[in-house]
Amino acid sequence: MTDHVSLVRRSLAGTDEFDRRVRDQGGRLADALAEGAFGNDAATLGLELEVYALDRTGESPTLAPVPDAVYEGPADKELGLHNAELNAAPSRFDDGGIAAQAEEVAADLAATRERARDHGLEIVLDAMPAVAPEPGTHEYLDDVEIRGTDGDPNDAAAPTDRRIVVPGGGPDDPVLVARNMRKDPRYGALDNVAVRRAGGEIEFSVPGATAGYRTILFESLATSIQPHVQVPDPSEFPRYHNLAVRTLGPLLALSTNSPFLPGDCYGDGVDPERLVDDTHHELRIAAFEQSMNQGCRKVRVPDDLGSPADAVEHVVADETFAPFLREWIEDEDDVEEEGQKGGDPTSAAWEFDYKRGTFWRWVRGVAGGDPVDGACDERSLRIEYRPLPTQPTVRDIVGLQVLTAGLLRGLVAADHPLENLPHEAAEESFYAAVEDGLEADLAWVTADGERTDDSETIFAEVFEFARRGLDEQGVDEETQDRYLDPIEARWEAGVTPSVWKKQRVRDHLDDGDDLEAALAEMQQKYVELSRERESFADWI
Repeated sequence: MTDHVSLVRRSLAGTDEFDRRVRDQGGRLADALAEGAFGNDAATLGLELEVYALDRTGESPTLAPVPDAVYEGPADKELGLHNAELNAAPSRFDDGGIAAQAEEVAADLAATRERARDHGLEIVLDAMPAVAPEPGTHEYLDDVEIRGTDGDPNDAAAPTDRRIVVPGGGPDDPVLVARNMRKDPRYGALDNVAVRRAGGEIEFSVPGATAGYRTILFESLATSIQPHVQVPDPSEFPRYHNLAVRTLGPLLALSTNSPFLPGDCYGDGVDPERLVDDTHHELRIAAFEQSMNQGCRKVRVPDDLGSPADAVEHVVADETFAPFLREWIEDEDDVEEEGQKGGDPTSAAWEFDYKRGTFWRWVRGVAGGDPVDGACDERSLRIEYRPLPTQPTVRDIVGLQVLTAGLLRGLVAADHPLENLPHEAAEESFYAAVEDGLEADLAWVTADGERTDDSETIFAEVFEFARRGLDEQGVDEETQDRYLDPIEARWEAGVTPSVWKKQRVRDHLDDGDDLEAALAEMQQKYVELSRERESFADWI
């Protein structure tokens, strides 16, 4: 069996064969798209949900690793030892399918929480922890082992001996192994190539905090939900994709939930009140972009699609990052993950699937999936809507899934002119929502074809056309109200989870707490309300 470090080093050395296979496999997929092989009978929905674990047995909560026994249930492993992922199997995009999504998410979450509780852990529906792991956030995220030649580990464990090295693919080059990252060689290769491109250390900088890390693991602080919307008619896929890009700003503004890092990330010189005012509503976006955008813009708003085949061709043309060949790992016992970082080992397009897993765009088009009776087979086209943070409750999570899918369907069904919004304006709108949430300067084109930045008009159309799309899919009014009303209540009250978090921290600071204590108090209350209330709207 090839060991972890050898596989990472092999990937870092690069391979022309990987790019050749990706081109060939992508060409076959593009040809199949052109021939109509990806058409299906009905739309479907799917969902990915990321969570993290807290140890709440002590005086204050701490970010904590998840034991392997917890993953014997429905949860999958993710990048950090403290992370877990739940996936709802695709179902028809209709009333019954929405109910199936909600039931599966709720059941899987309950089962995972029960397993975690046996180990004194709390599984939290949140987008970023505001409390540190036991050794401290920087110590935890930067804890790496430096390997030289095979079998010659150099722990460099002394706190005063924090060595900066540049990983490489040569037999004598160092390789970094992040101790609090899952030991999957594909994670390891992605980690090492990003660190190598950064010259040995990656800088992460957000309002109030700047630090350098010898690993991408700071990305694991960010957790998200990803609604999937499968499009039955391939000819309509570019329109769905391009409209999805233009909805990024408003939908993110309604969902912001990660304004704070763990409290020990902020130095003594930070003014707490000013930090609360200045911090962005979504630090997740910076965490992902800054971890992987080393020497290129891998993580970003995608370019528009002109044809269905562009969903494949953009992946082929994307810069190769830490390539793997199928035969390197298909028989390896030390490979834990088969999801985002790799592909189905039975796939005839394994290398293409792997590269698509590193095509990090905030909206991603994907060819291929799981069959759903009466709707689609495994040859389908779906939108992966990737910028949304994990929400406080299952009802909120499904609410954003329903809002996203309904809005895209409604805009297409109404032949809405939003696609006329310039791409640059859509991108600016997205990053404005990252920084300012509901108060962002957003961009939109109305149903009458008029350009607007008026938030009242924008959000009125968001909910109007989401309901239009749900009507088109046969979703009854009761289901629409159940899932859309709590999200709409956020706009009416001007309060999203990030706004609530900021206000709670301000309140604790006013009561005399220091910043770290104020963040811990906020985190405790968030966890309690997340477990006790059916939706975030019940908090406000």
